[in-house]
Amino acid sequence: MEVNTKSILQMAGGAIMERVDYEMPLIVANISDPNTPTKTKRKLTVTLEFSVDESRQNVQVKAHSKSTLAPTEPVTTFLYITGDGEVVEMAPQIPGQFSIDGAEQEAPALLRLIK
Repeated sequence: MEVNTKSILQMAGGAIMERVDYEMPLIVANISDPNTPTKTKRKLTVTLEFSVDESRQNVQVKAHSKSTLAPTEPVTTFLYITGDGEVVEMAPQIPGQFSIDGAEQEAPALLRLIK
């Protein structure tokens, strides 16, 4: 008779391994995202919890998987508070001015302030 041995990751009908496989697309998407830093390490943690009954023969195994992803890079802008107390986003050029490639600078966005 042949003995059927398996890894603990293959137990529960493969559901433990499936949990690990579920996290991998999230990690790959995070690595591929140009808004995340390349040097940040991503992690995949698998936690196996073992609970045993009084007879020490019945063992319940709970598997958890968790990915730690790189945060997105911060987005920076600058605001300017006018003499009238309005807040506008600073633009790289004077509104209405044309850049060297012919694009016209839009008027700056006015920040909505709720009082």
